[in-house]
Amino acid sequence: MPSDTPQPAFVLVRPQMGENIGGAARAMLNFGLDKMRVVDPRDGWPNERAVAMASGAGRVLDGAFLCESTEAALEDCHYVFATTARARGLTKPVVTPEKAMQQAAEMITRGEKVAVLFGPERAGLENEDIARANAIINVPVNPEYASLNLAQCVLLTAYEWKRASSEITAERVDMAKTDWANHSEMDALARHYEDRLDEAGFFYPPEKAESMKVNLRNMWSRMRLTRADVQMLHGVMRQMVRWKDRSE
Repeated sequence: MPSDTPQPAFVLVRPQMGENIGGAARAMLNFGLDKMRVVDPRDGWPNERAVAMASGAGRVLDGAFLCESTEAALEDCHYVFATTARARGLTKPVVTPEKAMQQAAEMITRGEKVAVLFGPERAGLENEDIARANAIINVPVNPEYASLNLAQCVLLTAYEWKRASSEITAERVDMAKTDWANHSEMDALARHYEDRLDEAGFFYPPEKAESMKVNLRNMWSRMRLTRADVQMLHGVMRQMVRWKDRSE
């Protein structure tokens, strides 16, 4: 059975290829979704090709509800989005997947049931299906090639659901058994380089020495180094000095 996690139901309307149903199941589970409803699949149900393509996401297929019609698949839903790549001549709100899943998250938090319709591979949803939806999801794709594979469209929408319903860290650094260097450690590294470079006659001519040191310090401050980085750079300078001493 599907989990109790609050989430939208993804409704595959008259899907044609079992491989795409399986791909959709994988895309859903990638982002924590497992409430699939399948309306009148062309090749029957259950579908061996769907199971093979689903791989480790077979439990999404095991818990999927088979429905005879779009109407039956939506009977318990309070709000429905329909995905389509082209204008259908129907007056409805049109939103991006990002906006749709933000709205879905808000409605589901209030206890409402939300569904997203995905159409068959050949031509997408029919107007009769879209007429049952409250709003349209339109992916901002290349207008010269707007066709999206069923599983691709499910993946895009599921990804936006995850972003809208979870705390996502947009950027992180995986610290490989080290910590960031603190100001004192960075200052010691800067002094080490200044002293050795001064001994090597790098700061020339004398009247430009101070500004060169300021620029060097500024360069260090722009680098966010770990303690391991600092230790390595100390070692680089020490080895260069040893090599110089041996060569004399």
